[in-house]
Amino acid sequence: MKSLSVIATLLGLLAAGPCSAFSTVALPANFKPPPVFKNTNLVHVISVEKTYAKEQINVLLENISDKPQGEYFLPFTADQIARVGGIEAKNRKDDTIGPFGVDLVEYDALSDVQYYRITLPTPLKAGGQYPLAISWVYLNSYRPLPASIGQDEQQFLVYDFSLFAPSAYPTLKQKTEVKFSTVTIPDYTTTFGPEGQPYPEKLGSKMLYGPFDEQPAGAFFPAQVRFEFTKPVIHVSTLERDIEVSHWGGNVAFEERYTLYHLGANLSTQFNRVKWAQSQFYNPASTALKELKFPLQIGSVDPYFTDAIGNVSTSRFRSSKREAMLELKPRYPVFGGWKYPFTIGWNTNAANILRNTADGGHVLKVPFMEGPRQAEGVEYGEVNVRVLLPEGSERVRNVKFYTSLPESSIVETSIDVHKTYLDTVGRTAVIIKAKNLGDEFRFRDLIISYETPLAGTLRKPVVVFASMLAVYATAWALGKVQVGFSSK
Repeated sequence: MKSLSVIATLLGLLAAGPCSAFSTVALPANFKPPPVFKNTNLVHVISVEKTYAKEQINVLLENISDKPQGEYFLPFTADQIARVGGIEAKNRKDDTIGPFGVDLVEYDALSDVQYYRITLPTPLKAGGQYPLAISWVYLNSYRPLPASIGQDEQQFLVYDFSLFAPSAYPTLKQKTEVKFSTVTIPDYTTTFGPEGQPYPEKLGSKMLYGPFDEQPAGAFFPAQVRFEFTKPVIHVSTLERDIEVSHWGGNVAFEERYTLYHLGANLSTQFNRVKWAQSQFYNPASTALKELKFPLQIGSVDPYFTDAIGNVSTSRFRSSKREAMLELKPRYPVFGGWKYPFTIGWNTNAANILRNTADGGHVLKVPFMEGPRQAEGVEYGEVNVRVLLPEGSERVRNVKFYTSLPESSIVETSIDVHKTYLDTVGRTAVIIKAKNLGDEFRFRDLIISYETPLAGTLRKPVVVFASMLAVYATAWALGKVQVGFSSK
């Protein structure tokens, strides 16, 4: 009964329609958001606790027009648009309501101000209020200061932001909260409140600015913080994730190819391996990346770890009924400005993630991305996921897919044909490309439903059997041929 309920839930998600690529809305070149809302109360939360910066706006918006309104616009600069990702909007008081539709507005490519449009679930009536929560992440958020440090020195990062939240509407009251992973914050912007009170108020690893008085639409107050971050700043420019499903082998094979960079402070001197080996005895805090931990799905087996040189033996795999953990040590410690491309892979029993439906179809449920789990976090510039379905499911019209990843981060989806060893007509390949993601989106679902008719399922073994039979028949026929001259 439990498996039937799981299948019903998955099919319900797929019934909503396949995942669509990132959508844009074309508007006139002179577009400006209509002044139909005001932010009655707004809290701007900025987190610089990880490799990427995360911002969230909790706002009580009010419809000040005389008609129902359902479109809320959020402004970004052109530079921010290139680095922003993972935008999600929900009801602030009820997480089950949402996420709402988020679309990029196309109206004037030369304008420095660009917009995302958030569509409320139902238009807000005139004079009505709605609690809205919007969150997003910024990649390439920081700059190290100083830009170069010694091998065992502390690293400090600078983050530039605005004390006033980005808004296309006037804001009556707002405050800004900045969260850190450290209490060592040597430099930060100071200001004064409406009554002369000094801002910010420091509360451990948190800073509070505000409350501020009413501000017009587009208000901007430049600010920056400089804080200690003696951890690696991990940036994956490209993650290529292949998932290959095999019915005959009852197996799902995973392979992930990473192009990893450390965006922290560069070394001011050449790397000293002797000094590094000595430091490992007392294990001080270091900006170098020296270990990656990959939590895999329970039941995963046969992991491997390679890089550009070949197999890397510095890995450890722990598997039990409660966890499957792959721990890796790169071939060398990765310092600021360094690059390390590598590949990992593993197998999983198909019975754990593949279900059969009552009408003979199949439903595959896997994480869209997994990746390392690091305290400092990991940011991803591009994530390309390719799912290779068994040969025989080539009837594309029966393939549907869905992902719980924010639509604002999905840039392309397609269904193609991929040919590999012993394939006849090729396999259906579901391809989804996303950009600008933080590791908080690990384990977001990717669900694919497909059908494999009996004729398609049997095609490969029949073709292989017929091919082998033809080879044997040809060999037998050639063996009967007499070569040479007869005695006559």
